[in-house]
Amino acid sequence: MKLSILMPVYNEEARLPEALKQALDVDYPCDVELVVVDDGSKDGTREILQRADDPRLRVVLHERNQGKGAAIKTAVAQATGEYMVILDADLEYDPQDIPRLLAPVLDERATVVYGNRTFGGHSSFSFWYVMGNRGVTTAANILFNCYIGDLETCFKLMPLELYRSLNIKSKGFGMEAEVTGKLLRNGYRPYELPISYRARTREEGKKITAMDGVEALWILLRERLRRPSLTAK
Repeated sequence: MKLSILMPVYNEEARLPEALKQALDVDYPCDVELVVVDDGSKDGTREILQRADDPRLRVVLHERNQGKGAAIKTAVAQATGEYMVILDADLEYDPQDIPRLLAPVLDERATVVYGNRTFGGHSSFSFWYVMGNRGVTTAANILFNCYIGDLETCFKLMPLELYRSLNIKSKGFGMEAEVTGKLLRNGYRPYELPISYRARTREEGKKITAMDGVEALWILLRERLRRPSLTAK
């Protein structure tokens, strides 16, 4: 199996070199490629990517900022693996967790795997950030009569063709809710595993806002009212 690691990047000059190093230094149990999409960065991000040299690395450029969902859409179009996982370049997630997420797939115990963050004092951006995340996740559980622990997690691992079939339209952070809403609506229940997590602050570049949470709730409700369009395997 080949895994495509998709990394959307926007103005991550300070953290990108370490993010690339961490992602490429992992001992993966399968072949991997790292597809990085620079979403119109205005700092030195693009220059860092131009200097990066690894045969597993592929770089795609957006001339203007379009949002995380749009960057992932571009990465998915360029990816060549059988499976995919999203990895942000902000160092909040540890790519060393990715082999653990792959294990239930390689053992044929799961098709979709989510990394479940356990928030604590050292890993939460703020009280309201954690409550907002839990609120959106609870809404999904009520609307779809399921029980998942972390809807907004970046670590969503699934077949590349499954993601393509979801036809995600959200260009920004709403893509997280749209992906999960469409999976749940079509009968896919993510297999969840605990992961490590360290949230950064606004001063360090945290981008998600309360309005993204409001948008996520609307997207979940919209997806719940639609009919299933896929058949879960």
